[in-house]
Amino acid sequence: MTVTDPGTDELDQVDDDEVDTLTIGRRIRQLRTAHGMTLDALADAVDRAPSQLSMIENGRREPKLTLLRSIARALGTSLDALLESEPLDERSSMEIALERAMRGQTFQALGIAPFRIAKTIPDDALRTMLALQGEIERLRDERSATPEEARRANVSLRRLMRTQNNYFPELEQRAREILAAVDHPGGPLTQRTASDIAAHLGFTLHYVPDLPQTTRSVADIRNGRLYLSSRLSSKGDPRTAVLQALSSRILGHTEPTGYAEFLRQRVETNYLTGALLMPEAHVVPALQAAKRDRSISVEDLRDTYSVSYETAAHRFTNLATVHLDIPVHFLKVHESGTITKAYENDDVNFPADRLGAIEGQMCCRKWTSRVVFDVDDHFNPYYQYTDTGNGTYWCTARVEFSSEGAHSVSVGVRFDDTKWFLGRDTTNRGVSKHSVEVCCRRAPEDLEAAWREHSWPNVRTPRTLLATLPTGSFPGVDTTDVYEFLEAHAPR
Repeated sequence: MTVTDPGTDELDQVDDDEVDTLTIGRRIRQLRTAHGMTLDALADAVDRAPSQLSMIENGRREPKLTLLRSIARALGTSLDALLESEPLDERSSMEIALERAMRGQTFQALGIAPFRIAKTIPDDALRTMLALQGEIERLRDERSATPEEARRANVSLRRLMRTQNNYFPELEQRAREILAAVDHPGGPLTQRTASDIAAHLGFTLHYVPDLPQTTRSVADIRNGRLYLSSRLSSKGDPRTAVLQALSSRILGHTEPTGYAEFLRQRVETNYLTGALLMPEAHVVPALQAAKRDRSISVEDLRDTYSVSYETAAHRFTNLATVHLDIPVHFLKVHESGTITKAYENDDVNFPADRLGAIEGQMCCRKWTSRVVFDVDDHFNPYYQYTDTGNGTYWCTARVEFSSEGAHSVSVGVRFDDTKWFLGRDTTNRGVSKHSVEVCCRRAPEDLEAAWREHSWPNVRTPRTLLATLPTGSFPGVDTTDVYEFLEAHAPR
C-alpha cells in the first residue's frame, strides 16, 4: 500500500509489504483503547464521522496521510508509531489473522460469510477458529499432494536442469567456499574432512542405533548435534550421509511448503553433496585429460573418489556438457523396469506420460538400462549401442543393490560423442522403438496368440500406486518419531 496526501508535496510512502490497512486500523484501535478514548471522542478530535473511523479501524478504508497525522496527534503519539511494523498485542493479531482468513479461499469455499469480530467474542473462540482454518488449509494442501503433482514437479525441475545443462554454478561456488573454509587440499574428500565441515558449521556427529526409520539423519539445530545411524559404519558411505544432512544447513533450506519445493531442495542437497565429494577444480582437469586420451570412464571417477557408481554418474552429468561439450543422458531403472530417475540434454527420446514425466514410466526392454539386468558379469561395466528413431546412442551401465532392490544406473551419449569413452568398441547392439507398442510394451504376436486367453497374472501392485504422496512437509517422515527422538537424545 502507498499512502500519500495529494494536498501536500511530501513524498511519504508506506511499503505495502510492511504495513497494511488492517494493521494500521488495529494499531489505531489499540492506542485509542489504551488512552481510554471512545471512538466518538477520537472522531470529534480529528473532525471526522465515527463511522469513517470505524471503517479505518476495521481495515475497510485506507486512511490518507493527513488524517493519520491528525489521529496520531489526537492519540498523543507519532505517525511512525502508527506505521511501525512492531507486533500488535495478541488480541489484535488474532483479529487481523481472522479478518484475512475470512477474505481467503477457505472461508469462501465453505460458504462462510464474513462477519464483524465483536469485542465480546472471547479470545479462546478466536484461537479455535484460527486453528480450525489452519487445519482445513493443511488438509487441503495434503490432499492436493497427488502423484500428478509429483510428476508435474518432476517435469518442471527436469526442464530447469536441461536448460542449465544440469550445472548449477551457485552450488559449485558454495562447495568451493566450504572446502576452502576447512582447508581441503583438493582431491577426494575424506571422512575426517566431512567431520571438519560439520564442526565448521557448528555440529558434532552422533551415531545412534535408534534413528527414526523414516529418516536418513536428524539435525538438532538448537544443540548443534547431527544424528546418523550407527549402521552406516558397516553399510553405505558415511561421508554421503553426513554431507547430505549438512548441505541443507549450508543452503539455508527452510521447511518446504509444497512437494515442488521439497523436490528442489532434495536435488540441491544431492548436487552440493556431489560437488563436495568430487570437487570441480579437481575433477574437471582429470576429465579433460581423459577426453584428450579418449578414455573417459565413469568407473574411473567412482574409484578415484571412492563414491558409488550413481554418485559418479550424477557428477559426470553436472560437468560433461559445460566443461567437455558433451551432451549426456542419465537413467536409474528399478529391476521391475520402472524409471526412477532421469535426465537428458542430448535429445534422447525417453518414454513419457501426457504430462511429460519420465519417472514412473516403463523403460524399454531393449534399452541398456534393462538389458544389463540379464548380464551375468556384474564386475565389469556393460556397454551397448542402441539404435532409435532419433539416432544411435551408446550407454554404459551397472547394477547396484539396495534395500529397495536392484537398480541399474546408466550414462549415455550420442553416437558422435562415443569416441571420447572407454567401451566404445563394444559389439553389443540393440534396437529400441518404444514409441511403437510392439517394441516392448506388447508381447510378440506368436506369444500373445498362444497365451493371452490362457493366462491370468496376479498383480503385485505397488503399495503407492493408489495412494497420494506421503503426507507432511517432509513427505513420509513421522514427525512425532523425530521429536521424541530429539527429546530423548538432547543434552541435559
